[in-house]
Amino acid sequence: MRLTEKVHQYLKPKLQSGNTAIDATAGNGHDTLFLAQCVGETGEVFAFDVQQQALASAKQHLQAHAIQTPITWIHAGHEDMLKHIPIDKHKHIQVITFNLGYLPHGDKHITTQAEHTLMALNASLSLLAQGGIVSILAYTGHAGGREECEAIKVWANSLGDNYCVSITMPANTKSSPPEWICIQKKLA
Repeated sequence: MRLTEKVHQYLKPKLQSGNTAIDATAGNGHDTLFLAQCVGETGEVFAFDVQQQALASAKQHLQAHAIQTPITWIHAGHEDMLKHIPIDKHKHIQVITFNLGYLPHGDKHITTQAEHTLMALNASLSLLAQGGIVSILAYTGHAGGREECEAIKVWANSLGDNYCVSITMPANTKSSPPEWICIQKKLA
C-alpha cells in the first residue's frame, strides 16, 4: 500500500459529512477528491495551488468523478491561507492536507519551499478545529525536499503539549523516501 493510501485510510474516519477541509497543495486533485468524497455535498473543501495548470488538472479530475461537494479553488500559495479562508471557518477546519514537492507531470523546477510551507503550517494551526489534523506528505527526492522535510520536523517537534505529532517514514523504500508528518490538535 502506498503511503498516500495509508494517509487517506487514517484520515477517512476523522472526516464526516458536513465538515470543512483544506487541500493546501491541490496538485492533480487526488487529495481534493478524497476530501470532497469524505465531507460530501453538505461539506466544503478549499483547494490551493500556485500553478494554474495544477488547478485546471485538479478541477478536471473532480469533474470526471462527478463531485457535488462545494469546492473553492484558490490560485495562491498555501502561505496565504489565512487571507483566503473566511473568518467564520477559522477554528472549524477538520483536516488540512499538504503534499509537498512538485506537480507530477509538471515543471519539476517549481517546488514547495520550506519558508512558505512553514508559514502555511503556522496558519493551519489557527484554522484547525479541536481534534483537527494537519497531514503533511513530504517528498525528499528533489532539490530542497530533504531540507524542507527536516525544517518541518523541527517545527513540529517544537509545538508543545496542545498537539500530538507523529512522523512516519517507510522503511523498505528506495533512497529519498517520502515522510508523513501528522499533527493533531488535542481536544480542549
